[in-house]
Amino acid sequence: MARRIGQSLVVAYVTPGVFCEPMTGQVIVEQTAREETERWLLGELDQVCDRTGLDVSIVTRRGNPSRELAAVADAVCADALVIGAPGSLWHHIAGSVPGWLARHARCPVIVVP
Repeated sequence: MARRIGQSLVVAYVTPGVFCEPMTGQVIVEQTAREETERWLLGELDQVCDRTGLDVSIVTRRGNPSRELAAVADAVCADALVIGAPGSLWHHIAGSVPGWLARHARCPVIVVP
């Protein structure tokens, strides 16, 4: 879709929770872990599509997945959010990330089964 409309593709990966330094409260983000995650995500993307001519950027965040994905979409002025459907029955009971995004995101949300 990004290639078709001539826009860049932003791949966002959110790890639940935030890790803080116990004494200072400073948020800890390991650079090597971030780089490994970005390489892994690009490898996964290469398995499902051809990135030739497609501008791809990776964003990694920690925190509440729903809120972080909405924040990334706002920050990059996303035309749409594409997210996978929840696979667990628990998400249907407790609420899901796609459900929250459908109600709160400022752009269209496309849920892929």
